[in-house]
Amino acid sequence: MNDVEQHDGDGEGEVKDKDRLRSRSFAKERPEPTAKLVQVEGSGLSGPFIRRPVMTVLLTLSVIVAGLATYGRLAVNDLPAVDYPVIQVSCSYPGADPTTMANNIATPLEKQFLQIPGLDIITSTSTQSNTQFTLQFVLSKSITDAATDVQAAIQRATGKLPLDLPSPPTFTKTNPNDQAVYLLGLMSDTLTDWDLYKYASTAVAQRINILPGVSQVNIYGVQGAIRIKADPSALAARGLTMDDLASGIKSGTVYSGAGQFDGAHRTFVLQPNGQIDKAEGYRELIVARNPNGSPVYLRDVADVKQSVQDERISRFFWMRGFKPPGSVVVLAVSRQAGANAVEVANSVKALFPELRASLPGSIKFTPVFDRSQTIVNSANEVKWTLIIAFVLVVGVIYVFLGRATDTLIPAVALPMSLLLTVAVMYMLNFSINNLTLMALTLAIGFLVDDAIVFLENVVRRAEHGESILKATFNSAGEISFTILSMTLSLAAVFIPLVFIPGLLGRIFREFSVTIIVAILASGLVSLTLTPLMCARILGERKAGHKRAWMERHTSNFIQRVIAAYGRALDWFLDRAWLTVPIVLVCILGLWFFFTHLPFTLLPPGDSGFIRGVFIAKEGSSPEQMRAYQAEVNKKFQEDPAVGQFFTLAGFSSRTPLSQGLLFLFLKPRSERPPVDQIILRLQKSLGSIPGIVAVLTPSPVLQISVGATSQTQGQYAYTISGIVPEDVYAVADQLMAKLQQFKGFASVRSDYYHDTPNLKIDINRDRAATYGVSTSAIQSLLRNAYSQNYVYLIKEPDDQYQVILEVKDKERAHPDDLDDLYVRSNTGGNFSASGAGGGVIATTTGNMSNLVPMRVVTSTKEVIGPQAVNHLNQFTSVTFNFNLLPDVAIGDATKFIEDAFAQIHPQHPTVQGIFQGETLVFQQLFRSLPLLLLAAVFVMYVILGILYESYVHPFTVLFPAIVPALVGGLATLYLFHSTLPCNESTKAGTCARRFTKPAWNGFVPS
Repeated sequence: MNDVEQHDGDGEGEVKDKDRLRSRSFAKERPEPTAKLVQVEGSGLSGPFIRRPVMTVLLTLSVIVAGLATYGRLAVNDLPAVDYPVIQVSCSYPGADPTTMANNIATPLEKQFLQIPGLDIITSTSTQSNTQFTLQFVLSKSITDAATDVQAAIQRATGKLPLDLPSPPTFTKTNPNDQAVYLLGLMSDTLTDWDLYKYASTAVAQRINILPGVSQVNIYGVQGAIRIKADPSALAARGLTMDDLASGIKSGTVYSGAGQFDGAHRTFVLQPNGQIDKAEGYRELIVARNPNGSPVYLRDVADVKQSVQDERISRFFWMRGFKPPGSVVVLAVSRQAGANAVEVANSVKALFPELRASLPGSIKFTPVFDRSQTIVNSANEVKWTLIIAFVLVVGVIYVFLGRATDTLIPAVALPMSLLLTVAVMYMLNFSINNLTLMALTLAIGFLVDDAIVFLENVVRRAEHGESILKATFNSAGEISFTILSMTLSLAAVFIPLVFIPGLLGRIFREFSVTIIVAILASGLVSLTLTPLMCARILGERKAGHKRAWMERHTSNFIQRVIAAYGRALDWFLDRAWLTVPIVLVCILGLWFFFTHLPFTLLPPGDSGFIRGVFIAKEGSSPEQMRAYQAEVNKKFQEDPAVGQFFTLAGFSSRTPLSQGLLFLFLKPRSERPPVDQIILRLQKSLGSIPGIVAVLTPSPVLQISVGATSQTQGQYAYTISGIVPEDVYAVADQLMAKLQQFKGFASVRSDYYHDTPNLKIDINRDRAATYGVSTSAIQSLLRNAYSQNYVYLIKEPDDQYQVILEVKDKERAHPDDLDDLYVRSNTGGNFSASGAGGGVIATTTGNMSNLVPMRVVTSTKEVIGPQAVNHLNQFTSVTFNFNLLPDVAIGDATKFIEDAFAQIHPQHPTVQGIFQGETLVFQQLFRSLPLLLLAAVFVMYVILGILYESYVHPFTVLFPAIVPALVGGLATLYLFHSTLPCNESTKAGTCARRFTKPAWNGFVPS
């Protein structure tokens, strides 16, 4: 080989071989190199590290210590800890229908919330007696500032809220759509539901709540209460109304201070026992007196019992191999925004010995679900991928270098680069997560390139007759600048990822910075430790030196490959015109694959946790819901893949009363099929239950905490909203009809339910005024009879619970039961059954002697109404939740939804549609991807243009290398799309790698 080498004195060797590409002898076996080497002046950047081995070794040791010390301190997470600041606000107004809640509660609060600076999205859901708000702020807003602003907004809205609101709105620093970090259960066969709830809320939940990073502990159970169920007939017989009963109860129990006695020598603090805290005490409470002066006890007109705050709630917990407990409470621990899920879960588990030691013998304690385990398992899988990549890279290096000592040099450079990267990650407060581990995995191929380039140059010079030490010094002077240039150019390609805006930018920032740091660390190691190792451990390579067995066989193989490559290259150079059609085919291939490849955001994975909802007909009674729940429980118990599950019906603060919540925890992966197959099987099984529709959603292993839209009915969401509610609902009906035509949905539901049975009560104001009955008196009577609001709040040292007044269950089952109520007239006139003044009601105990039947001043009509009223940024909204079938990409679903809405939108131009949650994140990244690719190409062009001092040569390197590489990568994804989904995190990393690696391959020969 007649290589003519020249050196211009600037530290960079330039190889020129004018006849190399066209020579037919290229395919022949090459003789040993005999060309002379030009002496290099200086040793470049690496010289000091070769001359001072002690310094280099100590610096290397420092990197090893720093890397090992910081690795154990890096937090483990599924994704970088980037969360939108989210505040959840709740308000309860017992007895109010959804429309009343929306108008009286949601609207005045939303007007104040919308004035908060930095608010991004606000959604509200108003159901019977409850309104839930979710406020999502911009990323730059701190959760503390957001909470302060929300508290101030609630204070401003207080004057516009109902005066009889039992308690002001409350808020928590948590995203209701976040999956709980930890679920644990308390079970008992002897304690009542309310006693178990009391223990869970006081002894367990409060202890967990104070742990760092814990936002709140949701308790899925029923709180204790004293329920007073009045008999309307017994009240009427004694001339009493529900308002009289409420007043009697309130006046009969009170808990307040009474002052003190100050004597000459001692002071006595007064402690009157005015509060009644047991059902027995309320039974003996005197609420009125008969005309003869005899007392009317509460037991005479009502049933009083120790019960629960909401009798409609039904819970069922089941574990395979165990008998279902008599009472159960499940606690769900949620983390604060930005808190590390693994650390929060570990802190909860650290409490277990203390909690178990304090448990009474009648209570059993069991962990139900640990989300941190899926996060750690996912991270461990990527770690194993990293280890496998390391082994493969070292193995390939050994095969081609042929010597263990030669292989040791890049093999040491690789972990040194990783340890240095880990130390920098710790300084930047990064975590070990799937993206940072993926960055290190992608960087594996880069981390050895610089070391191999330096090593190969040393070996080349040694084979030309230089000593190893001299060859190392000359190589340092010859290619130090080249290695530095390659390192900077490769790292620069990932810089555009740092500047992605929004949530995705924050998430991918750790990915991009990690891979940039890894590449820079590789260059640093290749200029410091690698030259020293080359000078110290490489053997002499004089002409005719003895080759190792692997080296001989590898050399022969490489020569054959080079010969074949030479023949192929000559063939193509003789047919240069083929370049144009090949490039055109590659460009067409790019267009084809980018338009036909399915796009997804993050693969759902298999966490072993399924959540869902079963939906019954609107207006289904609590008894009917319990019957449906029993059927669902039976189906789950029959499925062999289910390890344990928890079902909940009637939990009105989270879902409408006609919906039930489902939480399924599967057996270990080795004992069951994949989760998507189990969901399809369970969906089919639940579909056989008449009267309900079930929606099951796999909980993703990687979860992006984003979006203010509930994910109860599906993982993905699309919301329409508008000023005119009728237009929004009309679009919702049309859009749902179109969405049901898409075959890729596993389920699609909307939160628009408008057939809930309502009983409209019309007040005849003229007649009511005639009999001295005010509208407020009628409202108060209905509220005391049917709202299940509390009339008194019992205060205890460790808890508070309610005294709830209502009519008996059998007296509020049918619309006609309203006729049994009486309202008191405030005029003192007489009332007769004929509707005119006359005879007096036989028995009376109140100051006012007249009771007016409700049927006289009101009329009723059965109508239908909404089950919930939803708002998006104060406008009426409808949200469509959907899950996808396996192998159906979110990109296909979003395109179908957008096309369907575009067909309807011209008819109702005031209605707007927007994706929510993960779907919105996917769209943002998908739209920014072309710009990212162009930015990466531009950065590479600028760097190569500067290096070559040419406007043209960068195209020579980039275009022929990148386009075929992209086509090859996309073709691989297309061929294996069933098992290797093309997701955005894959493209963000691999596309950048496909830019840098081919460019590097084009850069080295040049």
